[in-house]
Amino acid sequence: MYKAVFLDMDGTLLKSDHSVSEQTVQTIQTLTGKGISVILVSARPINAVLPTFRHIGLPAHTPLITLNGSYIVENEQPIFQAMIPPDLTEQVTQQVRPFKATIAYYLQREWFSEVRDAWTDHEQKIMDVAVEVGPIDQLVSNWAARKIGPNKMMVMSEPDNIALIQQHLRSVYNGRLNIYPSKATYLEVMDTRGSKSNAVRFVSERLGIAPAEIIAMGDNYNDVEMIRFAGMGVAMGNAPDDIKAVADYVTDTNNNDGVRKAMEKFFSLA
Repeated sequence: MYKAVFLDMDGTLLKSDHSVSEQTVQTIQTLTGKGISVILVSARPINAVLPTFRHIGLPAHTPLITLNGSYIVENEQPIFQAMIPPDLTEQVTQQVRPFKATIAYYLQREWFSEVRDAWTDHEQKIMDVAVEVGPIDQLVSNWAARKIGPNKMMVMSEPDNIALIQQHLRSVYNGRLNIYPSKATYLEVMDTRGSKSNAVRFVSERLGIAPAEIIAMGDNYNDVEMIRFAGMGVAMGNAPDDIKAVADYVTDTNNNDGVRKAMEKFFSLA
């Protein structure tokens, strides 16, 4: 019945130490060997997704959804991207300033910040390119001249502060931007075309697969629309209760092979 599995990475496919169990890798390879598409859907930029993509042995032509659906590649070439206009990027930055949070700006394989601090140092651990540090007005001027903008902004701060920033930004930009937490300390900001559900719809249509033929698995608020869109929406055991409430099925936690267990439930792998 199901022809594709769309997998969130952090908190879903990946354990807390960012590893994937060998049993899960073998299960994914068994599925792809049977012609089932397994597609990664991540808030991470592409260069922080490719090591996992290669480790689990996905076919090179498999689409790869990154930056919360704002940048999609196939054979490492872009097939879709959504950008935040430079002027809007600067506006959001100014709206966040009173909250004293760190913002990172992602454009395809590159990333930028006005500062280098503990938040960017933590993010740097999964990046294979160094953060480019500079004032936002210079970044915006450069992007405006090139008629581009970031695929994603990520606001980083403590959970209570992130909740306040989310509430404020949504009150200002409701309907103009997609604003979701990807975890308690990260708030993702994208163009309205940039979302995991839009990306899953785009890729599934490209592959000729109907929503009813899709399984989507995730663990956080930026996964909700994807979980709802799929014929079988799966929440991880480590997901918040309100994420579990929108899912069709709740599997085990990311640290206890929840992805593998869900795959074994919904596919005949003998």
